[in-house]
Amino acid sequence: METLFSGLIPSKTRIRLLVRFFFNPRLRSYLRELAEEFGVSTNAVRKELNQLTRTNLLKRERNGRQVLYMANQDHPLFPELRSMVTKVLGVDQVIDGIINELGKLEMAYVIGDYAEGKDTGIIDLVLVGKINKDHLNYLIERTEQYIKRKIRSLVLNREEYKRLLPGLRKGPHVLVWHANDQGR
Repeated sequence: METLFSGLIPSKTRIRLLVRFFFNPRLRSYLRELAEEFGVSTNAVRKELNQLTRTNLLKRERNGRQVLYMANQDHPLFPELRSMVTKVLGVDQVIDGIINELGKLEMAYVIGDYAEGKDTGIIDLVLVGKINKDHLNYLIERTEQYIKRKIRSLVLNREEYKRLLPGLRKGPHVLVWHANDQGR
C-alpha cells in the first residue's frame, strides 16, 4: 500500500488514514483507537487528522468528550480518492478479472479487516453468482503476486447468499460491485 502512495504522500500515517476512511466511508474512529491500531503515538495521528480535517477530506464530530473522525463524502475529491484507495488495495483488479473472465458475478463484498480500512495483508471477498472456481483460483494467484496481499474468497450462489446475508451484515462489509449498478 505505502509503496504506491508514498511517492505522492510522504506520511505513512496519513496514507493509512486515507485507506482506513476512504475504503469504507461509513467508518468512524477515535484518535486513540487509530493510534493503537497503527502502533504510533497519538500526537502523530492527531497531526495527520488535523491536516486532513483542515483540507476538508475528513470531518469530525463530537461524541461527549471524544471526537469521531470520518471521511467527508461531500468533498469534491471523495470519488477519486475512494477509487485510488480501491486500486491501491488491488480490489478493483480482482473484481474486474472476475467480471470479465469468470462467469456471471452478481455481487462482490469485501469483508473483515479490509472492510474496516485495515490493511492487514489478507483481503476477504464474498462473491455471489455462478463463478468458475478453478479460474478464480488462477486469477487470485496472479493478483496476489501483483498486489503483495493474500486473497481469500467465498463463492456463494443466490440461495446461499440469502441464507447467510443476516450474518454477513453483522460484521464489517463493503459492497464493491453489483451487477445492477453496471447496466447488466
